[in-house]
Amino acid sequence: MSNIIGRTLPNLPWQSKPPGEDLPVWRYSENPIIGRRATKYSNSVFNSAVVPFKDNFAGVFRCDSRSVSMDLFVGFSKDGIQWRISDTPIQFDCGDEEIGRREYRYDARVCYLEDRYYITWCNGYHGPTIGIAYTFDFQSFTQLENAFLPYNRNGVLFPRKIGGRYMMLSRPSDTGHTPFGDIFISQSPDLIYWGKHRYVMGAVKGDLSAWQSTKIGPGPTPIETDEGWLLIYHGVITTCNGYVYRMGVALLDLEQPWKVRARSRDYILAPHELYECVGDVPNVVFPCAALADAATGRIAIYYGCADTVTGLALTTVDELMQVMGERPLK
Repeated sequence: MSNIIGRTLPNLPWQSKPPGEDLPVWRYSENPIIGRRATKYSNSVFNSAVVPFKDNFAGVFRCDSRSVSMDLFVGFSKDGIQWRISDTPIQFDCGDEEIGRREYRYDARVCYLEDRYYITWCNGYHGPTIGIAYTFDFQSFTQLENAFLPYNRNGVLFPRKIGGRYMMLSRPSDTGHTPFGDIFISQSPDLIYWGKHRYVMGAVKGDLSAWQSTKIGPGPTPIETDEGWLLIYHGVITTCNGYVYRMGVALLDLEQPWKVRARSRDYILAPHELYECVGDVPNVVFPCAALADAATGRIAIYYGCADTVTGLALTTVDELMQVMGERPLK
């Protein structure tokens, strides 16, 4: 038995594992939970981040408009399933006009850290980089300096300092639909200046674990357990039909999280359902958020489906530990 370190979430959305399900992660039966037209102007709502907020839930959602501009919108929910998402994008307060000007914003993560909620996202600044902002109430948002030089995607903060420093995972990239990608970790004393970059893990070449042979990238905020940090991530293979995105899981060392203790050889979720296979970008499951209940070990994963709608998947800490323990891949 493994234990989640953190808060209890008695209202975490949940359905038990269906009889006969052989994957360690299973889908909520009423998926997708958020459709492509959840806001007045949206073409699609996907790759979004959800956190507990007060006694309910809040989130930052990627809503691409019908002109296909990409921006971030705030939303609220009582049960983590039915969501009210704003029709207008978040207005970030930034003291530096150079950093605050908008090109595009997408694929947010939200992490509660110390006394506030930090939002990280792919921010347009002469190409994609990692934007950072914080909020206390999901009403006003203060934007900080971009974390890295272009080009970078998938900035994911750890929910506490490690060795006295803030830590962030990311995937260096390029300006296009990056045909490569490994996960790195960076450290900061103040969330402004980032350095001490370390390689964490990369794509797996050959057929040992071919579903993640083109590129990988970090997903939700890592989940702290008594055995290490659980990292749910996405992996990509290039097929004759284009890229296919699946989910995997790894276990990182608690105090030196650039060290991988275990990693799944097999995927934990793949685009098998129609809403995951058909959409603006077919054959994609892309995790951006996970709620974890320390009391029960239950985990709810929010993921983008075919770059169009939002799905909910469910698992437990023991299910994820087992998939790495049976067939480890380091």
